[in-house]
Amino acid sequence: MEFCDECGSMMKAEDGLWVCGSCGYEEPKDDAANYTVTDDQEESEVIETGDEENSALPVTDAHCPNCGHDEARWYMQQIRSADESETRFFICTECEHKWREDDN
Repeated sequence: MEFCDECGSMMKAEDGLWVCGSCGYEEPKDDAANYTVTDDQEESEVIETGDEENSALPVTDAHCPNCGHDEARWYMQQIRSADESETRFFICTECEHKWREDDN
């Protein structure tokens, strides 16, 4: 991982260069170093629901906007800054549609 010398933001690898998405600063990548570029989610962001009978997620009454079913599994996750409330995520027990509910 590389950080911008100008503004401190994380830099992205593009065509043999490190490019800052914030200020546009560029510098060449070191060809001798090993880098791994990935777009995958961090492990802490992935929620595996498993099959319906073995899911550890609790079930509640919630109206699915996709199929209209009135039961969903739910979990909460902090996706904004720590001083903001958590976001509730729902997964329909009928069609597996996933949606979120903010406090806004």
